[in-house]
Amino acid sequence: MYILFSPSEGKKEGGTFAPLREQSLLFPSLYEKRLPLVRSYDEAMLHGSLEELQKLTGIKKEEEIRRYQESLFSSPTMAAIERYDGVAYDYLDLASLAAPEKTYLYEQCIIFSNLFGPIRAGDAIPSYKFKQGQTLGAVATEKVYKQEFSSALDELFKDELILDLRAGFYEKFYALKRPFVTMKFLKEGKVVSHWAKAYRGKVLRTLAQIQPKNEEQLLAIAYEGLRFVESVEYKKGKMLVFEVVEQERSKDQTDT
Repeated sequence: MYILFSPSEGKKEGGTFAPLREQSLLFPSLYEKRLPLVRSYDEAMLHGSLEELQKLTGIKKEEEIRRYQESLFSSPTMAAIERYDGVAYDYLDLASLAAPEKTYLYEQCIIFSNLFGPIRAGDAIPSYKFKQGQTLGAVATEKVYKQEFSSALDELFKDELILDLRAGFYEKFYALKRPFVTMKFLKEGKVVSHWAKAYRGKVLRTLAQIQPKNEEQLLAIAYEGLRFVESVEYKKGKMLVFEVVEQERSKDQTDT
């Protein structure tokens, strides 16, 4: 089973792996398709005006922007799922998972980065700050990745069960062409919006622990704090609807 997931606006700094290279990311044979986007971002961050960088990163304070002004090609890297630091990743709590559970996510979770496109959760990426929906010059990264990477993703997924936990924006990077499962979270009968990120993180954690092999096993999982309501037809697959039965804990972070 593959799990499709969103990145996070927040990023942890540092890293202990070598700088970005061809073998760092999913689909090494398509690395050349990523390079123009990554180089364009790098050039903008190193030589752009303050106004340009504020637009590119979504950050207002110049001193905070400076944290991201080391070239991506010389910066240390870490696993993407460890780099991202927003609500979903806080609730995932990767550090507390056992080694086999982490390995499962590194391999089976595909994250759709605004800058790097589709990557495995275990792929090594540098720290960066690229606002969701922003362009590089006149180029929308989601359009490039959809055009250049969709066939490779189709081949990777083949007949595997797919659980799509992405936020809606990331469907612009890749549209599933075969049956899949997704989830919706309700509270008091209303769709949860911001805190859906937290429940995606909790679901991802449970999946790492149980590691379902097929749809029957996936549908049998009971998630802490969530009550299964129904399964409904959704596009080409199923939407599993859950009612939130616990209070969210407060954390002033966002992931997009």
